[in-house]
Amino acid sequence: MNQTILYGKDHLTVSLPEDAVLIEPEHVPAMSSPEKGVVDSLQNPIGTPPLKEMVQAGDTVAIVISDITRPTPNDVLVPLLIEELDHVPRENFVIINGTGTHRDQTKAEFISMLGQWVVDNIRIINNHCHEKEELVNLGKSKFGCDVYLNKEYVEADFRIVTGFIEPHFFAGFSGGPKGIMPGIAGIETIMTFHNARMIGDPRSTWGNMEDNPLQEMTREVNNMCLPHFMLNVTLNGAKEITNVFSGDLTQAHEKGCEYAKEHAMVKCEERFDVVITSNSGYPLDQNLYQAVKGMSAAHKIVKENGAIIVAAECADGLPDHGNFARLFSMADTPQELLDMIEDPDFHMFDQWQVQKQAVIQNWADVYVYSKLDAPQIEQAMLKPCPDISETLTDLKQAAGENLSVAVLPLGPLTIPYVDE
Repeated sequence: MNQTILYGKDHLTVSLPEDAVLIEPEHVPAMSSPEKGVVDSLQNPIGTPPLKEMVQAGDTVAIVISDITRPTPNDVLVPLLIEELDHVPRENFVIINGTGTHRDQTKAEFISMLGQWVVDNIRIINNHCHEKEELVNLGKSKFGCDVYLNKEYVEADFRIVTGFIEPHFFAGFSGGPKGIMPGIAGIETIMTFHNARMIGDPRSTWGNMEDNPLQEMTREVNNMCLPHFMLNVTLNGAKEITNVFSGDLTQAHEKGCEYAKEHAMVKCEERFDVVITSNSGYPLDQNLYQAVKGMSAAHKIVKENGAIIVAAECADGLPDHGNFARLFSMADTPQELLDMIEDPDFHMFDQWQVQKQAVIQNWADVYVYSKLDAPQIEQAMLKPCPDISETLTDLKQAAGENLSVAVLPLGPLTIPYVDE
């Protein structure tokens, strides 16, 4: 059978065995009028007064957004926020791009993310996690580090965080407090949040919020300088808004996570020999660093010593920022990478993504179909996949006719699991 899977800004058509199992989240149609849905939510939020009543005309307002690696529809959300606060002068607003450890966005990218009017009329800055003069030290975290957040955010009279909610491979769910921590945090704080002990904790996984140490830390940091208002959405596979959650950070995010979990988590009766996954297409499949999320979703249901095939365009390379590529040159095998990263004396940013990837590679072989050339894929200790159907044929010849195959067309927008 032929099956389309998300890839880049379009999709791939893949030829699969007739008995391949298709695993998708429940399809939720887009809101008939997302703009009306957002405005209704801002005027009738969860756990707070209406947004307009909370902001004084003379207030400075910081709006934190997620960066270009996330499909948050900020071109819809941000103009509606500013319109709802039309009693506040435009010069009182600042939009802070929550880059975490990622690269700055260009003006052209901001136009694509926010629209021309916002770029022309509202001041926009990138968070710089390494620039201490752009950060404020808020004190000590119980997790053992100083807490640094973006100075303009901390000093604003009114603070808003935007985002979208989906299952996350180590934080349980995205959105909510993650927009602030690690989105606009300093490198020391981010490194603790992503250290080997936190990432390696079995509670740091898809869909788990109750005792997840990463959620515990991100909530702690947020409480040191709380956003006054949250605006988050959920999206379907076409990146369309399906629901809106706004108001109190904790209450609204909790409601959004419940909604996302209901539609995204899919139970499987058993594991599969091969799992084919996308990385949910653009913008999440821009680079190999982000593609670890698709691998991680597949890891949930692939057999030990099985195979994962991930289709991620990787138009932005491995990427160039950070230490992701460099880390692979520091060991010869995934297990050596894990041993190095789990050494208490070892600290290097981007190690968290490599740690997750190495755990997956110790469980199953990982093949990558992308625009990367074979040496780049091999540099990351992964196996090139020039043709998905041919790779499947090779795996079937090696394993026999009874090879079981599953496909995640939407990648980590679907979180499959097996009760074990």
